[in-house]
Amino acid sequence: MKALLLRLADLLATIWRLLPERLRTGLITGILVLDSRHPDPAQGLRRLMAVRDRLELVTAERAMAYGKGEHPKHRLTRYHDFFIDRIGNGDRVLDVGCGYGAVARSIARARPGSTVLGIDMNKPRLAQAMAADNPPNLSFVEGDATRTVPEGGWNVVVLSNVLEHIVDRVGFLSALTAATGAERFLIRVPHFSREWQMALRKELGVNYYGDDDHKIEHTLAEFRTEMESAGLSIAEVATPWGEIWADCRCGKGKP
Repeated sequence: MKALLLRLADLLATIWRLLPERLRTGLITGILVLDSRHPDPAQGLRRLMAVRDRLELVTAERAMAYGKGEHPKHRLTRYHDFFIDRIGNGDRVLDVGCGYGAVARSIARARPGSTVLGIDMNKPRLAQAMAADNPPNLSFVEGDATRTVPEGGWNVVVLSNVLEHIVDRVGFLSALTAATGAERFLIRVPHFSREWQMALRKELGVNYYGDDDHKIEHTLAEFRTEMESAGLSIAEVATPWGEIWADCRCGKGKP
């Protein structure tokens, strides 16, 4: 159905582009102005924020097309390097919620002496990961890491945009620690304080998450509290690109 709708959009876009660009921009802007002109400014803001959420979805789809199947944020923000730089060449790495395998592939290529396993329960994304040009030290498995993880002594667990989808994050992290025996958790989550509109959205009582499936978007204080509750100490934390990137260790010892 999605593919059919996108093909229809391509057809309609051909007709739409017959209008001059300035006119198209003016029409879109005018519609947004009209839709937001509610006597209560809060209501108008809520409408604009709902439209912005839709625009983010459209932008993400176009970004994936521009990146030929891989989102350009991987290349532009270079967040893969944060993980790679903290992984040894002989480490056994478990990438939980690996999606289509972009992060796991980067790690495996940069650390050819490592063993990297990606786990995800999204079958289409996992199929995409398996079909890619993967190095020999990388493999993938279907599974729900909230229930079970592959056996083996894992040195590092990677959680890239995963925790925000989990309700019981402390329980999840504690279970992962026990099941994997990993000493290091490399974590990336959205940062609530990435821009002022997040606080305004919360004040207005509208969605302030970047994804409908998110259960939280952490402040730094919330993130630190959850890590401590899960028995993890934060060895390093940074907040680039409106995200929280953290190197966490099991126990209270320093790295």
